[in-house]
Amino acid sequence: MAKKKAAGGKSKAKAGGGGDRTYVVASKAKEYLKSKDCNVASDALSGLNSVVEWYLQQAASRAKENGRKTVRPHDFMVG
Repeated sequence: MAKKKAAGGKSKAKAGGGGDRTYVVASKAKEYLKSKDCNVASDALSGLNSVVEWYLQQAASRAKENGRKTVRPHDFMVG
């Protein structure tokens, strides 16, 4: 039987930003940025994850303001 990992170890959610939740697939984001001939800083994905979390919060708020529980594509539009 496999040993249990000790509590307090490294978290899997490296691209954290919003606490312990991760919304961005780090490998896919890095792959995309590298395809655009860009390097990726160690904390870049944390920043991207924070932006995604903010967009999700805004979309949920907009849906609720319009009397809906369902988030629709136009809830992500800015402006």
